[in-house]
Order: sequence, then C-alpha cells, then structure tokens
Amino acid sequence: MEGADKPLTADHADPIVLLSIGRLRSEPQHRLRNRMSNPNLVVENREFYDALWSRAHLEHPNRFNTWPLVSALLPGVSTRLEIGPGLRPRLPISGTHFIDISAPAVQQLNASGGCAVMGEIAALPYPDAGFGLVCAFDVIEHGEDDRQAFRELSRVLQDGAVLVFSVPLHEKSWTDFDASVGHARRYEPATLLARIEESGLTLEKSAAYGMAPKNPRLLKFGMDSLARHRTVAIHLYNWVLMPLGLLFQKRLKFGPGLIDTDGIDEILLVCRRRRRTSSGSPVQESIMAAPAG
Repeated sequence: MEGADKPLTADHADPIVLLSIGRLRSEPQHRLRNRMSNPNLVVENREFYDALWSRAHLEHPNRFNTWPLVSALLPGVSTRLEIGPGLRPRLPISGTHFIDISAPAVQQLNASGGCAVMGEIAALPYPDAGFGLVCAFDVIEHGEDDRQAFRELSRVLQDGAVLVFSVPLHEKSWTDFDASVGHARRYEPATLLARIEESGLTLEKSAAYGMAPKNPRLLKFGMDSLARHRTVAIHLYNWVLMPLGLLFQKRLKFGPGLIDTDGIDEILLVCRRRRRTSSGSPVQESIMAAPAG
C-alpha cells in the first residue's frame, strides 16, 4: 500500500486523531463518504466527544503552533468567534465566543471566561457581520453541506474580517482515519478555491497543517486498541499524547495564496471577507493569488 512505510506526521499539535481512530471499523470507501448523511453518526460523534472532553483538561491557546498567527491577528479585533474548539481552543478564552457540539467542552470554556454555546457550523446563532476574527480548525469537513457552512462563516464575518480555517486535502488520500473522525469529505484544491470565492472571501496565505496517521499498521493498532480500551486511551491522550504533541509540533510555514498542495495532507488557510455591496453580495475583484508551483 502506498505510504505504508511513512511515519506519523505532526505538524499540528493535537493528537486527538490517535484516540478517535477506534470509533469505526473499516468499510468500503463509498460507504464511508456517505456516513455523514446518517443522523445516527452525528449522535455517535457527539457521544464520543462528550466522553473525551469530560475526561480532558483545557489547553490554553498559546501552547499551540497557531499562536504566532492568531496573536498577530488579535490587535484591533473587538469580537471573535471559534467554532468547534473542544478543549483545544486556538483563540484566547476570555472574551471569545465559542460554539461546539459537546456540552462538557462548552461548560469548561464558560468556566474559564469564554462565552460558549452549543450548536453547529451550519446554523450559527449569531448576527450578520458580527465578528472581526473567526477560526474553524478541523470543522468544515465534518458537515454534510459544506456550502452552507461556508455561507454561515461568510455571513457572520464583518467586511475585511479574517477567517482562519483548516481542512484535509485530496480525495485519493481518503483512509479509515477520515471515517473514524467523522469526515464527510476531503477537498480537491480546485473545489476549495471555488468554495472560498463563492463565499466572498479572499485567500491571503496558507500553510501545511494537520496530523494524520499514514502508516496502516499504526492505524489498525490504534483502531483495535481504542475499541477495546477507550478509558485507558483517553487517559493516555490527556497525559501522554497531548504533551508529546505539543512538544514536537512544528512551526507553520506560510506561503502567499494557495501553496503547492502536492503531498500535503491538510492545509490551514487565512482568508479575508470582501466588502459587501448595498445588496449584501460581495464586491467582485481579483481575489486569490495563483497556486504556487
């Protein structure tokens, strides 16, 4: 199998993927990609994350490799929102609005000074043009209707506001890992650029991101062990995998526009909301740098 001898990569600090890979057994690819249309999978995802976050501790955002980017965007921003952070927020907790599907995560974020509510990305309970900065790390690919997710993100952004988000790339790279963490899709670069453009966003820069198991033996071992010993696995996540992930995370290396995505498993993108016209539509302009390479 292609990539059988490649090690686990860890450009992104959160090793939650190693705990999630035991939720689903191997299935044909076409069935895996359609699982998100089943409402029972949404319930299953919520139950899993409720169990995970109820036994986890809150990590502060300055411990992640996204902090240099985020901290540079904070000055002058009075309202900010992070979607689906769990207990690994990338924005400062105090004064930030959060929305998540998991009640234990919402409770801990509120107890630490955040303003968190339960909900989903496809129906954000916020007014139009309400935020100067919005983040959505590893969230958009989970929803069945990604166009609706992008519409909601665009709607709540102020004109000129920044959106930071990450998604997995390349349909050919689909694995059991994607199914196990509830992915509905992987993005082809052209599709991703189309979603950005039709949402009234300008892509400013991007970087390789993410952490996904590329070794099938490691994947199978993780799936088998978590299925049999979930409580132990969650304990290992909190006290072993998470500290190691933070220790070995790599600095993000940004390039203008869309970087060359060949060999990139996941990408982080920084976009800016274009100015709306009087009708509410974005002003048409030259909005994206050409892909590198």
